[in-house]
Amino acid sequence: MQSIHSRLMRAYARQPVSFVRGSGACLWDECGREYLDAIAGVAVTSLGHAHPEIAAVIAEQAATLLHTSNVFRIGWQEQLGERLCTLSGMEKAFFCNSGAEANEAAIKLARLHGQRRGVARPQILVMENAFHGRTLATLSATGNPAKQGGFEPLMPGFVRLPYDDIEAVRRAAQDCADIVAVLVEPVQGEGGIRVASPGYLRALRELCDRQGWLLMLDEIQTGLGRTGAWFAHQHAGIEPDVMTLAKALGNGFPIGACLARGAAADLFSPGQHGSTFGGNPLACRVACTVLDIMVRDELPQRAAELGERLLSGLRRVLDSHPQVQAIRGLGLMAGIELDRNCQDLVGRALAEQQLLITVTRERTIRLLPPLVCSGAQIDDIVARTARLLALDTEGSTAPPHMEDAAA
Repeated sequence: MQSIHSRLMRAYARQPVSFVRGSGACLWDECGREYLDAIAGVAVTSLGHAHPEIAAVIAEQAATLLHTSNVFRIGWQEQLGERLCTLSGMEKAFFCNSGAEANEAAIKLARLHGQRRGVARPQILVMENAFHGRTLATLSATGNPAKQGGFEPLMPGFVRLPYDDIEAVRRAAQDCADIVAVLVEPVQGEGGIRVASPGYLRALRELCDRQGWLLMLDEIQTGLGRTGAWFAHQHAGIEPDVMTLAKALGNGFPIGACLARGAAADLFSPGQHGSTFGGNPLACRVACTVLDIMVRDELPQRAAELGERLLSGLRRVLDSHPQVQAIRGLGLMAGIELDRNCQDLVGRALAEQQLLITVTRERTIRLLPPLVCSGAQIDDIVARTARLLALDTEGSTAPPHMEDAAA
């Protein structure tokens, strides 16, 4: 007889654990074992698991009105659009169900922008090691051959360049007259926690202004406080023309958003884009409540403070580790690059340290703790990560000062 899970397509390399309950930064499995969540559902549950205010509004709205259709006005959608535009300085919003869909909307805006300029084959500049989603268009924009393999032919219309290299962008501007937009992550999360320099982002803004390109920022993983600011591009003091959001916006409830300002905000006309479920009353009310909590509890500032604690702790205990090549991060986004393929550490962290981590680009441990973690929990993440890597080094002892991190 087939097991229940064998009825699922093998799209995921699942770990042999099933969580049945959560609270804050902690999860419990079917056997009652407690785990510390250092990935927040991959930058999703920034408010932690089972937040009581989120649970309450889901129950109340579900008993009131789930869905009507975007054929009609949706009050909570209008409120959410107003809130996000006020926070970000953008002007208009389109709501969907995921980050990939938000990026699809951005790509369509770029193509409309190009067509309006008389560009028959508009090209979008994208970056090596980028990740923008798994739909055919966003996969084509993604800079990871391992994720693209088997899905060729990919969509045309993208020019790929090295990340954080403004000279490469300037050369592309000279070589290709059909460029209409740049799509870039301020921090490459799936790319190994690589942080764009503020100067690079400012230079992109200046170049886009000069060339008439749209600057489109994928803030699906970095947005809504994760990096210690409401949006990661604010560290560079710039504003995009288009910005995409998802992940933390619903704290686990599916919702995505594509925000735009200036001419980009008026490119869509009725019938050119849409979503059956996007922006429904339940999703938008949840997102409004997420923003209420983030503002009230000053979570972007908290992420900045906890992020400094996380990164300084990791550097203190791991800088001398023989396998550690680099420790990178911004706010509560941290990456520990090793000198080997370390994908096995995801399972070992669960089994040996009761710690949830992910590994990106095969060699980088990624940590994305909830923004509501306590200082003690951040220290605990540091200590458990250090113990994991100490055990991983054959014949090694605990790294210097690891006992301090665990205290």
